[in-house]
Amino acid sequence: MSAPADIWAVIPVKELDGAKQRLAGLLSPAQRRALIEVMVREVLDAVAGTRELAGIMVVTLDPVIAALATRLSARVVTDGARDGHTGSVTAGLRLLARERRGGMITLPGDIPAATSAEIDRVLAAHLAGPSFTISPAHDDLGSNAVICSPLDSVPLRFGENSYFPHLEAARRMGIEPTVIRQPGIAMDIDHPVDLAMFLRLPQSAGLRTRAFLEEAGIPRLLAERGIS
Repeated sequence: MSAPADIWAVIPVKELDGAKQRLAGLLSPAQRRALIEVMVREVLDAVAGTRELAGIMVVTLDPVIAALATRLSARVVTDGARDGHTGSVTAGLRLLARERRGGMITLPGDIPAATSAEIDRVLAAHLAGPSFTISPAHDDLGSNAVICSPLDSVPLRFGENSYFPHLEAARRMGIEPTVIRQPGIAMDIDHPVDLAMFLRLPQSAGLRTRAFLEEAGIPRLLAERGIS
């Protein structure tokens, strides 16, 4: 059986000022904000280019991100936007549930190497509900893409160590999770070493983000600090 057709993407983006503090040693506050804007644009473009989604929802209070989302015909939701990653996704999920949507895929805004083709492959791997599909971060800690159908099939809780807990949560609900790894989706950017790993990806991955980092001199700064 195939996955439900009525799957919405939910992308939580918190307010950008003060974000990505772990990169403070390499980038100024203004540069960190600009980096997040570039990364979110890449993710939104990738999601907008997928073939199988019924719609896109961005949960945010940031006006720049809201404008980006609106230009891509995404739905902007503010409820839950200050409640952290889990709270934002849950708010989007509850709204979709009230509208009786078939399912949800959620992705973070800091995976700039993700492509439409990768997202399509994750969607294609998703089974008929009740089902749960996950594409983990490169370190097997984060849950970088998650699909639930129906929407309340598995309780979600995101954080720095959510991948294995999500697998366990699905199994407690009687669902064997589908795991599909994708290199672009896996590459979230939180730490300086993540920047180095991102820059080692194929040149075609995250073109805007790569150009921003090179213009900011990040490859040189990473080399000077022995981060590779």
